[in-house]
Amino acid sequence: MRSLASTALFLAITSLAFAQGPRPQLSPEETKALIEKREAIEKQLEDVAIIDRKVMVPMSDGARMAADIYRPKDTSKKYPIIFSRTPYNFNFWDVKLGTYRDMSQELDAVKRGYVLIEMNERGHLFSEGNYDILGAPLSDADDQFNWMAAQPWSSGKIGLIGCSSTAEWQLAAASLGNKALTTIIPQSFGAGVGKVGPYNEQGNWYRGGAVQMLFIDWLYGEQNQVRPTFPKDTPQADLIKASKLFDLAPQLPPVDWAKAYEHLPEKDIISAVDGPRGIFSDKMPNTTGGAMIERTPNDPAWRKGGIWQSDTMPINVPGFWFMTWYDVSTGPNLAAYNFVRSTAKGEAANEQYAVIAPTLHCGYKRAKEDTIIGERSMGDARLDYDALTYGWFDHFLKGEDNGFLRKTPKVQYFTMGINKWQHSETWPPEGAKPITLTLTSGGHANTLHGDGVLTFAQPAAPAKSKTKSPDVADLFTYDPLHPTPSYGGNVCCAANTIPGNGGALDQRKMEERPDILVYTTEPLKEGIEVSGPITATLYVSSDVKDTDVTVKVIDVLPDGTAYNLDETIQRLRYREGDDKTVWMEKDKVYKVTLTPMNTSNYFEAGHKIRIEIAGSNFPRFDRNLNTGGNNYDETTAIIAHTAIHHSPRYPSTLTLSVVKH
Repeated sequence: MRSLASTALFLAITSLAFAQGPRPQLSPEETKALIEKREAIEKQLEDVAIIDRKVMVPMSDGARMAADIYRPKDTSKKYPIIFSRTPYNFNFWDVKLGTYRDMSQELDAVKRGYVLIEMNERGHLFSEGNYDILGAPLSDADDQFNWMAAQPWSSGKIGLIGCSSTAEWQLAAASLGNKALTTIIPQSFGAGVGKVGPYNEQGNWYRGGAVQMLFIDWLYGEQNQVRPTFPKDTPQADLIKASKLFDLAPQLPPVDWAKAYEHLPEKDIISAVDGPRGIFSDKMPNTTGGAMIERTPNDPAWRKGGIWQSDTMPINVPGFWFMTWYDVSTGPNLAAYNFVRSTAKGEAANEQYAVIAPTLHCGYKRAKEDTIIGERSMGDARLDYDALTYGWFDHFLKGEDNGFLRKTPKVQYFTMGINKWQHSETWPPEGAKPITLTLTSGGHANTLHGDGVLTFAQPAAPAKSKTKSPDVADLFTYDPLHPTPSYGGNVCCAANTIPGNGGALDQRKMEERPDILVYTTEPLKEGIEVSGPITATLYVSSDVKDTDVTVKVIDVLPDGTAYNLDETIQRLRYREGDDKTVWMEKDKVYKVTLTPMNTSNYFEAGHKIRIEIAGSNFPRFDRNLNTGGNNYDETTAIIAHTAIHHSPRYPSTLTLSVVKH
């Protein structure tokens, strides 16, 4: 991991999500300089901090979680705690480099008057027990908060921070109402959101009922439970020594995931690459029972674990929520922020703040003077995250009257296209109004060169005469064995599966495919800002009992470059809700409202607004094999011939959230 002293806490903790990435190749001179730098930082830390590593914190069931604790040497005071719990490797010793890990964030936190505690969640590395998503059971969080609050050096106030899996557990933990938990700063936290508003994704596992496949790659590296363990009476000093010999992080063989994802049946994807047994497809002795791929979106097992469910788990603590436009789950993140803001009790309802950056998953600190996401320049997308995070913690954990809440907007969001930070007291921004565009064509919207049009004209009323208006439909073929591939997009954990590892890529290459329908406006006469949800409502028919429909929203530049903004999918068996399966009848037309997309993008005058419609976006989402079977245990597929209808009777539309300027 890498971090700079001036930006230590935010960067280093958010970097935990990527700690398993390949180490850059260094020259002998660079290696020597890096070791000297690491040792110098450790020496500074030893000068100012009491260091207590490999502390085994007991849980109520007897399992112990491994923690490293860094606190100021002045023992005449009690200190607030910044707590980061993670499945990732934070071992203090870099076993490959043969020296200390970069201790910048620990040093910075202690200098600022905080105790910094890092802990591995259950079933990972030196922590005991059986692994489940987000460190379930939830009782672990209560046990950890109570233990920290009871320490003689603790002020009794705890703040949480982290990105990705270091953030996602925070939501359910916050709902416990533990009196020591004072505030949370979750960043790119979508996999912690189960059900909220129109989203029922169960922690990024689904969208519109389709499996978000990139989670499978992540689980390959996380679900391993065949690992070295130590006897419970192993002295702390021996655990510290052991940490310098091996960090217990699994060194899994590399996998060509672009090829691996093609394997059928889907439930065997990890075992087919000789991956470890675990919660993806195997029954496991943990809180939710494992076998995640076999579950439906409404399976009760989801509610047994560490995922936050808005309808039963109220959050009543101040929260500073960080999101990005090209993350895997911006929509659920924004919905979670709005839900907590509208339901939290007392002062906490007014103590919910948000930042939405134009980057990939956890990419906040990677913004530069010229930030490139995929192929698109976002301009200068930097923000002073240290001032924000420590200003927040100083106010809530230390009680400083620093004016942070008065000076900071409730929502700071980056608008692409004009490439600037904006602010609002609400999300969507004040004044955002829905504007509906209508899909039209002469029946040949396939490819970029077809006749598909998006128009600002409102759908015509159905004819009252006995002669019905013609039902125009655009047809596309979806073959699960030759699916429409993902290209860029709103992802995390993309490994080697998606060009660009996500982000904004010119989609014209994709739009040459006949299995993609393309609908585009005329060049805009004046610019418009779209900030908020984008909802596609389509009238769909097919010749199979179940299939998928995908939608992608695109900003088309005057030179034709077509940058994707967000994407969504609907598995049609769940078109009436994730809690029931309703099959399609052959060639019958159904109204389908897809899960909302989200963005903040300024379409300048001369630009065009476009959507693509297809039957897959693979491997961003898993393929529907179109049989009506379980999908996860099948090896054969049926080709679907699907139609998108648009007429006064079947007004397929796209509704944007437009902010007037």
